[in-house]
Amino acid sequence: MKRKIITTADGSKTIQIEDWNEQYHSVHGAVQEAYHVFIKNGLSLFHDRQLSIMEIGFGTGLNALITLLESEKQGLEVAYTGVEAYPVLPEELEQLEYTGALDAVYLEQHFFKMHQTSWEEAHSISANFSLLKRQIDFRQISDIDLFDLIYFDAFGARVQPELWTEEVFAIMYRALKQNGVLVTYSAKGSVRRAMQAVGFVVERLPGPPGKREMLRALKVS
Repeated sequence: MKRKIITTADGSKTIQIEDWNEQYHSVHGAVQEAYHVFIKNGLSLFHDRQLSIMEIGFGTGLNALITLLESEKQGLEVAYTGVEAYPVLPEELEQLEYTGALDAVYLEQHFFKMHQTSWEEAHSISANFSLLKRQIDFRQISDIDLFDLIYFDAFGARVQPELWTEEVFAIMYRALKQNGVLVTYSAKGSVRRAMQAVGFVVERLPGPPGKREMLRALKVS
């Protein structure tokens, strides 16, 4: 499918899949969306020194990069697992310029290391941040009680409805530890009901720029 780099409303860039009219991040602001959904309403809830995170849709690595940046500020040790069926191309990564958008050019080598390291193996990206990339379909995940936090950042239900089902959220539920949290930019009623059907306690929260709401789900047992 044809892809191109576009600039979003906050000046940061993302990849657009033209055939789907779908972007990896919000056109209202890629960095703003990532911070609002995954950091403010996800990572900031955790104050334990060691944290295990899984991202569904590793994509451009923006969420991982921001998590690295914020975990350094908070003194967290993060074991990060990024699941992605279709990795981004190196020539696309060079055009995204995320470390500049984050005023964190000193992390540029860390960002490229995230993408250059081999798949299916854990690698140390910094002293307090490790990354395991897994190139599998989301429905192949079989982890049990492993993660504190899940960033659910799959393409939207409009173009990939099969990724927003009870089947997939049951997999997410099993992968989380007790009191684990899943956050996503989506606020669709069908998504909320699918989460609730598998046992999540779900709350609607104010969304990032351009979206009225988002969802956060808690595994309580």
